[in-house]
Amino acid sequence: MADTVLYEVSDGLATITINRPEAMNAMNTEAKVALREALRAAASDPAVRAVLLTATGRAFCVGQDLKEHVASLTADREAGTGQTMSTVREHYNPILKALTEMPKPVVAGVNGVAAGAGLGFALAADYRVVADTSAFNTSFAGVALTADSGVSWTLPRLIGQSRAADLLLFPRSISASEAYEIGLVNKVVPAAELAEQALAVARALAEGPTVAYGALKESLAYGAGHTLAEALEKEDELQSKAGASEDHAIAVAAFLAKEKPKYVGR
Repeated sequence: MADTVLYEVSDGLATITINRPEAMNAMNTEAKVALREALRAAASDPAVRAVLLTATGRAFCVGQDLKEHVASLTADREAGTGQTMSTVREHYNPILKALTEMPKPVVAGVNGVAAGAGLGFALAADYRVVADTSAFNTSFAGVALTADSGVSWTLPRLIGQSRAADLLLFPRSISASEAYEIGLVNKVVPAAELAEQALAVARALAEGPTVAYGALKESLAYGAGHTLAEALEKEDELQSKAGASEDHAIAVAAFLAKEKPKYVGR
């Protein structure tokens, strides 16, 4: 994989690191393809039981690389084509689907600014550990664009329709503390401790009951768009799957023996 995105698997945890610090981890085509493929690899690898998505440098990801974007728009005008915005379909949508649909938990370790698509990546994670120096911005309307990278779906589900509309229509920088207060993130830690604490959360999930985590993730996504009756049917389906897992048998046996369970992820 390209070095714009680093990929490492260790003890059931895939660590995916956006690595364009000189550009505040803005997403050029190379980085988008590399991130998409890294997430797909993690999703399909049975040895991976959790994912940590983080970045190098002082930003998490500021979204689309606007220098490349402007060059692409110019080429479109000269050629009479409209290929530039196909990046949503070809890159951002698959990235968001991989993050939200993989049957294993994803932790975002947000080390700095998360804006535009970078905000979308963070919000698509199942758990967000953020540095106290980080900041968040929807950014899209500021460059005369609408939301992509799943933000129209994730943002209102996290903070409500009214607040989401406010942040999208009037983009502004949200501090880590404000993000925590409005429910945008799960945990704020000192910047110097971000790497250690995000890793600790991700490792704990990698050692947990993977089938149950995948079912919980699917259940939450399903329940957000269905009736109670439909959600109850889905819970029945998923509970049967979790109940048949090896990890459930391990958990029950450990409970009866008054021991800590050692899950195997199956």
